[in-house]
Amino acid sequence: MANISPTSASAPSGQGTNGTYTAALSMVTVLFFFWGFVTSLNDILIPHLKNIFDLNYTKIMLIQFAFFTGYFLFSLPAAKIVDALGYKKTMVIGLVTMAAGAFGFLPAAMIPSYPFFLAALMIVAGGMTALQVSANAYVVVLGNPETASSRLNLSQAFNSFGTFIGPALGGFFILSAAPKSAEALKAMSAQALHVYRVQEVSSVKLPYIVIGLSLLVFAILIGLFKLPPMAQAERHHASGSIWKYRHLILGAIGIFVYVGAEVSIGSFLINYFAEPGIGNLTQQAASRYVSLYWGCAMVGRFIGSAILQKVKAGTLLGTFAVGAMVLVATSMIATGHVAMWSIIFVGFFNSIMFPTIFALGLAKLGPLTGDGAGLLIAAIVGGAIIPVAQGWFADHIGIHHAFILPVVCYAYIVYYGLRGSRPVVPSGA
Repeated sequence: MANISPTSASAPSGQGTNGTYTAALSMVTVLFFFWGFVTSLNDILIPHLKNIFDLNYTKIMLIQFAFFTGYFLFSLPAAKIVDALGYKKTMVIGLVTMAAGAFGFLPAAMIPSYPFFLAALMIVAGGMTALQVSANAYVVVLGNPETASSRLNLSQAFNSFGTFIGPALGGFFILSAAPKSAEALKAMSAQALHVYRVQEVSSVKLPYIVIGLSLLVFAILIGLFKLPPMAQAERHHASGSIWKYRHLILGAIGIFVYVGAEVSIGSFLINYFAEPGIGNLTQQAASRYVSLYWGCAMVGRFIGSAILQKVKAGTLLGTFAVGAMVLVATSMIATGHVAMWSIIFVGFFNSIMFPTIFALGLAKLGPLTGDGAGLLIAAIVGGAIIPVAQGWFADHIGIHHAFILPVVCYAYIVYYGLRGSRPVVPSGA
């Protein structure tokens, strides 16, 4: 995997000016916006395709399973590409691959085929994995190691900006028509059902064509932009094993449960808010509230980036995880607006978790930082597994009580922030 050393790589040869760093950070941060926007559209696809293909919660959560399994499958190859080609070329490859997956929505909609949608999403995820491995690690090494967590939170705030506007725009274009009931679908003839599905699923075409074209344009821009090279970071020889670093392994578990919890909550929000006892909203109206969930994360990352200049990262992480636990539990025992707004405000406490766990997990790894980054990105597969598990719970105990799973996930993050994240360098490292 890419071997990154924050200490040795913080001053690229001949380009160690703050202006160069700021320009590079600004350009790379736009990538965070792109993958946030595209990822949040899954929350719109879930209720849309659930109605069209008449799927239960377990089956529709295969959307997240396919998408986030891509991280597990492609993280090691992506890191090898960084080793061979460097950060910038890996970013370009990631953008082009994401565009190919976005264009794959066209044949999936024309057939229409749920498995084809899943395949297209996995291609998008493959490209996004290349972006995550290269961009997250690049932000970590681009500057002072002491402020890596704050810097990554700031970049991730623009990821949250993408997730904030994604559901609102996606809901407007994709969820414009009122869904038919399961009974109405079963009453249709096979031919009428096919016509209905073709008509309804066509609403995804325009958004994903625009996304694909935008990704290609930005791939060209990144290719032409002169990012400061991190030669030592990209090709430095490393020895030793990442498995000896306890805080990294526990951090990988933290990424697994955090992404799983965040994705699970976001995936269920539209259906949750449509429940008569919660919000009794239409799906399009509910999509606007999903934007608020992600918008809270955006605000939290800007605020968190500033707080992390003064407060220890582990302490703030544990505190925010307690806040998330309390809000999810409140939503579970409440109804109506209290249940709605408590789950929406979980987004604020989610805000700093991914970048802070990521930075804490990479602390004191030296030349093994890149190997650690690959492991942490692979752990994003929690977004594939935990939502499916929550889907099973929703099918068996109801969507309201299925949120017990994120509560358990946040409990682990409390432990990691307050104790498990303390770096212990193995002897001889």
